[in-house]
Amino acid sequence: MNKKKIINDPVYGFISIPTELIFDLISHPYFQRLRYIKQLGMTHLVYPGALHTRFHHALGAMYLMDTALETLRSKGHQISAEEEEAVTIAILLHDIGHGPFSHALENTIIDGIAHEDISSMLMNKLNARFEGKLTMAIDIFNDTYPRKFLHQLVSSQLDMDRLDYLNRDSFFTGVSEGVISSERIIKMLNVKNDHVVVDEKGIYSIEKFLIARRLMYWQVYLHKTVIAGEEVLTKIFRRGRELISQGENLFATPALMHFLKNRISLDAFMNEDRHLETFACLDDTDIMASVKVWAYHPDLVLSQLCKNLVQRNLFRVEITNDCPDEAFVEQLRQKAVQKYGISYEDAAAYFVFTTSIRNNAYNQNDGNICILMKNGQVKDIAEASDNSNLVALAKTVKKYILCYNKELLNS
Repeated sequence: MNKKKIINDPVYGFISIPTELIFDLISHPYFQRLRYIKQLGMTHLVYPGALHTRFHHALGAMYLMDTALETLRSKGHQISAEEEEAVTIAILLHDIGHGPFSHALENTIIDGIAHEDISSMLMNKLNARFEGKLTMAIDIFNDTYPRKFLHQLVSSQLDMDRLDYLNRDSFFTGVSEGVISSERIIKMLNVKNDHVVVDEKGIYSIEKFLIARRLMYWQVYLHKTVIAGEEVLTKIFRRGRELISQGENLFATPALMHFLKNRISLDAFMNEDRHLETFACLDDTDIMASVKVWAYHPDLVLSQLCKNLVQRNLFRVEITNDCPDEAFVEQLRQKAVQKYGISYEDAAAYFVFTTSIRNNAYNQNDGNICILMKNGQVKDIAEASDNSNLVALAKTVKKYILCYNKELLNS
């Protein structure tokens, strides 16, 4: 079988699959599942073009990794063929542990486990299947490989993951503020003392990258309607699980039913293989098939939430710098009780509730982005830059959210 395939990517053009092992990994059901998981969760409810998948993103990040390795080699850094394949596999599989609608249901389907942990578990399963050929890739992914800069290319504040998703998400949403010069940034990459650094002449590209990331969070990832869609989805899953625990007979695919019926602990998920195998069968289609059926369920809370999602009649979301007015929240909850004939507890849990969001484009305590000055010194980007905005970007912004059904305002 010819495994030297070329993929036509809308962002970068033609992408080559570099090795037969990587071709086989892409062909594996664990990876093919990513075709059916949207990269941006519920963002298509705001930006209709945002229908790209984790499959697209993983291939794009793989392409950028190949470009980065070529750049570092051209600057005299030795990277073996084995290391090249391993770090390419690590970036290819970095998101293989995502669940339905990406981040939207993370920590909802399984409480207390991040997608990175599931990615690591699936990589271990694949390593057994491929007779240990992924061992170095797993070490790089887990940051246990001696050459630390390879892990930083996979996971850091300036990794191939972020460089791909900013441009890709900008492309598919049409939000031009997220467009970055990923090619120029990669050409400016270097290694100093086993850490990824950026040559000084790339400093303005990094400034643009950090500003673009912040803008994309507010305009896309934390857009109030995206939040509304994700909150509805989370509430639907919670209500479905609650009804099943009370003995209700709900329609669901076998994979989804497994997680609705069972509240699986972190320890059980990590140690009982059946949970991971079932998770590897779960994607967006399992959720939406159930939502469409549940829209006609006799339980008013579940049916109302599902109809609201299918018909895009989403929560009204108010984002403020201060906590929402308690009296106003209480008034809305009482209206929900009267309008829907539900308990106060259900009104507070499903129709009128508060939460919060945080956004910081650059965390100086989480693997700094370092600039290699012309004199050989290494400086943090916030120190090396003459852009005072970067100091503000390093601060975490917290905002408060009030969600409620729009129709309650008129009742």
